[in-house]
Parts: sequence; structure tokens; C-alpha cells
Amino acid sequence: MLDVRRILLFTEVARRGSVTATARALSYTPSAVSQQVSRLEAEAGQPLLERHARGVTLTDAGRALAERGQRIERELRAAENELADFAGLRAGTLRIGTFPTVGASLLPQAVIAFRDAHPDVRLTVRSARIAGLWTMLENREIEMSLMWDYDWSRIDREDIAITPLLDDPPALLVADRHPLAGRDSASLADFAHDPWITRADRHPVAEALVRGCRAAGFEPHIAYEAHDYQEAQAMVAAGIGVALAPTLALDGTRPGVTALALQPPAPVRRILLVRMSDHSLTPAARTFTALLHEAAATRKA
Repeated sequence: MLDVRRILLFTEVARRGSVTATARALSYTPSAVSQQVSRLEAEAGQPLLERHARGVTLTDAGRALAERGQRIERELRAAENELADFAGLRAGTLRIGTFPTVGASLLPQAVIAFRDAHPDVRLTVRSARIAGLWTMLENREIEMSLMWDYDWSRIDREDIAITPLLDDPPALLVADRHPLAGRDSASLADFAHDPWITRADRHPVAEALVRGCRAAGFEPHIAYEAHDYQEAQAMVAAGIGVALAPTLALDGTRPGVTALALQPPAPVRRILLVRMSDHSLTPAARTFTALLHEAAATRKA
């Protein structure tokens, strides 16, 4: 059977591309690292590295084993975090994940209430994109996470538990000097001939815009792709175009921008609280979940 410690050492060599760099990082001698890799190659019955003057190159078998080693590292990190739970270390700790628009709108109310009521519990919040949140959940780096989805891309995994919190409808953003800025509401069709500001990098709100406009009978002309909602609002205020943004992203509407309700509404995203189904919530997590529901109820009202 392959030695797990040697696999992890080999994975570090593969990651750093050098026996010397690995030895330096782990406070080993290069000779010790080389010996362990050689023993692992003997166990594997084939070469895993091709050594040369500037470092090492992985063989096909080496690449496959390094990928396995990365999975082993993730599993070991998850195991360590679970054992910390069993030891009672999470009794005084709550680790949650979030994404930017909720972190700047819904979440602070729950955080303030929780810290006021439970000042001795250490609360850690990690903000990331959805892929990063999934990684942290699977590694047990966070206990639960705020996430979102749309009708056409529902989160659907058998190994998770989902608690819906609220629906987050989009609003139209127009410059104050736009002819329709004085309205309380408008439809996407009212802006069929306007240029649009959308989110870059295939952001889901960009897909929501395209789907909504197509349902209204037109294809949006994209004039600008923004990387966050503050940038999008700045371009709206400058008159480059109009934009679609989730309501939770509008807590800080900048001067020169008017938000209009959509009638009928465009695609609505769900705000969710997600955890791994095999991970029971701690008392702190249950309390925080209740506070999130209260914050969501305030938003609905």
C-alpha cells in the first residue's frame, strides 16, 4: 500500500516544481525529500518524476498521483475540521460564508444581533464567489453559507440541505435625466431601444438580463460590462445605458441613479442558506439561522 505521508510530500513537490523548493518550505533537506520520493516510486513500481537541472517534471503517473494527493489533502482538512467539532472547539465558534451583495445588505443585521446576544462566540464570515463557497463548505472551513440561484439553474445536490430565505427581484437602474426616471415602475420592453450595462465574466445577472429581454421580445444591446454593481451604477449615472440589478445590491444607490420597480418582474433569484446535509448545525448556527430569517422578514416587509 502507498504511504500517505509520502504521497502528500510528493504532491508538494509537484505543486512547487522543485525538490529544493519543497525541502526549503517544509524545513527538510533536499536529500530527505528525494529519498522519500524515490521510496514512493518504488512503492508505485514506476517513475513519478523526471529530474533535471531546473527542477522536476511529472510523468503521466506522477500527474495522476498528484491529483489524488490533492484530493487526500482536502479530505484530511475536512477530517481535521470535523474532529475539531467533536473536541468541542466549535462550541465557541461560528464560521459562515457569504457573497458580496448579501454581505453588504442582508447579513449585517443578523451579525449585529448575534454579536450583541452572544459576545463570547467567535463569529467568522468568509466572502467568496459561489465556487469558493462550495469548496469551503465541502472542506468544513465554514459551517453554512448564503448562496443564490435562479429558476433555470437551481442548486440541486443530494448532499446538501437548503433553507430558502427570500426572493430578490431585480430593479431597473436609469440615470436621473432619463425620460422614464420619474416613473415608479417600468417594463423591460420600455427600454428595448436603450443601450444596456451588464455584468462581465458571464455573471448570472447578465443571463437574467438576456432571458428577461428575450421574454419581452427583444435582444439587449450591451454597451458596457461592469465588474461590480457600484461600477454599473457609475456608468448608469454617466448616461452610458440602463442596467438591471438585484434589489439587495441597491442599498447604496449612488447620486444620479434612479431605481425603478419592474412590471412584470424579470427573473428573480432566490437567496438561500446552504449546509452539507451530513453536518448537524451547532446551537450557534441554529441561532444565527433564526436571525437570518428575521433579517429576511424585514426585507420582505
